[in-house]
Amino acid sequence: MLRTMASWPAGRVGKWVGVGLWAVLLVPALMLAGRLGDVEQNDNSAWLPGNAESTKVVERAGKFLPADTLPAIVVYDRPGGVTPADLAEARADARAFQRLDRVAGPPRGPVEARDGEAIQTVVQVRKDRTGWNGLAEVAGELRRVGEEHANGLGVHITGPVGYASDSIGAFGGGGDLTTVTALVVVAILLLTYRSPVLPLLPLLTVGGALAASEALIYLLARHAGLTVNSQTGFILTVLVFGAATDYALLLISRYREELRRHEDRHEAMAEALRRSGPALVASAATVAVSLTLLMLATLNSTKGLGPACAVGILVGLLAMVTLMPALLVVCGRWVFWPVRPSYTAVEPSTGSAGPGDPDGGGVWARIGALVARRPRTVWIGTALALGALALGVFGLKADGLADTAQFTGKPQMAVGEEIRARHFPAGSGDPVQVVTSAASAERVRTVLSGVPGVTGVAAPVVRGGDALLLGELDDDPSGPAAMRTVERARAAVHRIEGANAQVGGNTAIVLDVRDAAARDDRVIIPAVLIAVLLVLALLLRAVVAPLLLMATVVLSFGAALGVSGLVFDHLFHFAGADASFPLLTFVFLVALGIDYNIFLVTRVREEAQRHGTRRAALTGLSATGSVITSAGLVLAGTFAAMASLPLVFAAELGFAVAFGVLLDTVIVRSVLVTALTLDVGRWMWWPGVLFRRRDEPGLPVDEPDRAPALGGV
Repeated sequence: MLRTMASWPAGRVGKWVGVGLWAVLLVPALMLAGRLGDVEQNDNSAWLPGNAESTKVVERAGKFLPADTLPAIVVYDRPGGVTPADLAEARADARAFQRLDRVAGPPRGPVEARDGEAIQTVVQVRKDRTGWNGLAEVAGELRRVGEEHANGLGVHITGPVGYASDSIGAFGGGGDLTTVTALVVVAILLLTYRSPVLPLLPLLTVGGALAASEALIYLLARHAGLTVNSQTGFILTVLVFGAATDYALLLISRYREELRRHEDRHEAMAEALRRSGPALVASAATVAVSLTLLMLATLNSTKGLGPACAVGILVGLLAMVTLMPALLVVCGRWVFWPVRPSYTAVEPSTGSAGPGDPDGGGVWARIGALVARRPRTVWIGTALALGALALGVFGLKADGLADTAQFTGKPQMAVGEEIRARHFPAGSGDPVQVVTSAASAERVRTVLSGVPGVTGVAAPVVRGGDALLLGELDDDPSGPAAMRTVERARAAVHRIEGANAQVGGNTAIVLDVRDAAARDDRVIIPAVLIAVLLVLALLLRAVVAPLLLMATVVLSFGAALGVSGLVFDHLFHFAGADASFPLLTFVFLVALGIDYNIFLVTRVREEAQRHGTRRAALTGLSATGSVITSAGLVLAGTFAAMASLPLVFAAELGFAVAFGVLLDTVIVRSVLVTALTLDVGRWMWWPGVLFRRRDEPGLPVDEPDRAPALGGV
């Protein structure tokens, strides 16, 4: 059955059917993929669940405030101080602002700073179906009005609308990210295969998989309520490029190997699919299941990211086991030019590749021999070193970033925010909102005024049985100090009996996003560990091997996170990390890191059936060393390409995953896992059939470490 299914994409007729079906599929896919931006929801309030306190405030405050609005804060400044003419110009601008589409109600201000060096006007901007793109357009219109008769007066758009505008500009580099990612993949494939033609086939297949994924995700967002944002878009790009190319590398490696054993390339591809298929499916299943578990999140952005990326992984796998084999077979052996694999009519060997083959095992055979001398000493020393690196995690500050700290550079919003902070209270223009019962309004106002960090509370506005109070914050509304103020405010007003007081506003939304992310960490991380463990147990039909592999990947994750914390703080000098950073890094590193263990250990298991576990450990490392290293370089390179976006979150996630993948590829898989397999021996497969087999004698392992860690052989 498996052989029949594997032979279909490689068949003399099936290859043309596969290429034709993909060609037909990609016509509508390319059209729909370009519309993914139309369904993105980038504002924090859209990410929160309905039971969050700030979400409830949005609903209750609808009778007081224009529906679904965000403040744009227009800041004017002039070296040496503003003039009466500048203030008159700001008043004229305010009247012009009111005439703009999507501006809700009259602006507040202009207000001159007490030191006479700046002016501030607060404009409420209505959000519509255009999302952040619409906010960016309004920010541009506000800037054009302000600069039209500025006469040297500085004009800056800050606040949530200014942040949205600059974020859209940053995310607008998504096209550049795709180009950079593609170039990285091509460069690594050229180095791997030393062929000018072969890299084009994986690149073409990955491009088709990405377009099909984006089209399917667009349909899910449009018709099934899936929440996606710009963050989802750029993560999807690097994930599909990286993971799907890894699958291509494994398939091409096995296909090249089989071309030496089969004269007919169709038979060679069918055998390559049959041999590598279980590892490819298990790898994709591990990643897809892990990502799908993000649906357990309460944060809608995380909940939507999971299935969207899982779609990308599964479509990438489908492309690599249908379109990629068909293209390879259509092209024939010449696609490997100038080093074309030739039929040698030899019996299947241990899996070591020949000279000049990218999968040649010379270097990795030598590494295996070194590890085999004292495997127990090697794995204990490696584990201790990784544990020491993991200690850096205690310095990681993942409690969110202020809006001005979200960018690797300094956009105009951040410049304007610095000017505003020098001349106005940091929280002016973006107040905390408190909705309470009308009868308790004055009591709530008194209590709220006494909360440290609240500089003033406006008179309550009463409508029906509710009242709305606006409190000005003393700190940057998007910063941690303001969030602590909101926590104190909530604790204070919740104690007022019968008031039914709830605290919301943009600062409260950011706080609730952070708290939801912390809850998601506690729920999803254990779920992912259990799911991956089950997939490994089913694949390897053992208990010990999955437990050891999971332990190595978790240790690698801890080391990567620890090093990342040190680098972010002392090298990049970032202010901190996004609240969702640890969870996303965990999911990507555990799910993707286990891939390389799957690629290695499935080959070890295959060889162990003929040669015993210990010899198979060295054979497996030798046979898969180059291809897994190339796969790791591709994945690390694609995530590192995220640094091309001027966003702290992208730079941090890209660095952490790239470093973690390289750590998995070079150290964990080649040294730690190999040493553990050599030391544990046949106990790796307990209680499976292979456990009951005795390893063949003759493996050159030094006497001090000959005894297996889990018992005799």
